[in-house]
Amino acid sequence: MLTKYGTDNIIIMLAAGVLIILVAVFINKLIISIPIGFLGLVLILFTLWFFRDPERNPPQEAIDNKYLIISPADGKIVEIVEEAENVYLKANSIRISIFLSPLDVHVNRSPLSGIVKYFKYIPGDYLVAYHPKSSIKNEQTHIGMENSAGKIFFKQIVGILARRLVWDIKEGDTLQVGQRFGMMKFGSRMDIAIHPDSKIFVKIGDKVVAGETKLAELP
Repeated sequence: MLTKYGTDNIIIMLAAGVLIILVAVFINKLIISIPIGFLGLVLILFTLWFFRDPERNPPQEAIDNKYLIISPADGKIVEIVEEAENVYLKANSIRISIFLSPLDVHVNRSPLSGIVKYFKYIPGDYLVAYHPKSSIKNEQTHIGMENSAGKIFFKQIVGILARRLVWDIKEGDTLQVGQRFGMMKFGSRMDIAIHPDSKIFVKIGDKVVAGETKLAELP
């Protein structure tokens, strides 16, 4: 299944791929037509791969346990640090950062069931997404959620290749754990800030899956 968040890109990129292949067909010289046709095929295959949106099944434990936080993004854990979160939590926190390569699924999912209490889009720079300062300087969205177990704060952050954020949530919306809420296009980063006394289930270098991997448990 392809994601609805990439419909405009999918149409343009698939059309471009088909057009490139058609151009290659009408070139008589194989030494030229074969590389051009291959380029069109690669573009089509990359489009289908990048905008894939596989079904995910949140663990029953996450559905039953309002304290459990699951990963909002596919990717690799690149940072787990203690720091002050001054936007929404307004307290000390543990920040877990996930780096998404262009090969990862880029559809984002709610890390817990709760209400969106805060949302803001922040324009910014386009540092490589694994750079520590990308969490502060890059274009991003800020999302604060709350349920009876507590609050969490997370960010969609674009990187040097990712130049567009997509979301379909707003303040006041109620999300279920694992529910799709948006997408970061072409390589990006997701930060999650939680209570400093939370139990952490991942470590730096771990691969995580949106909607399925357990990240932490609130105290």
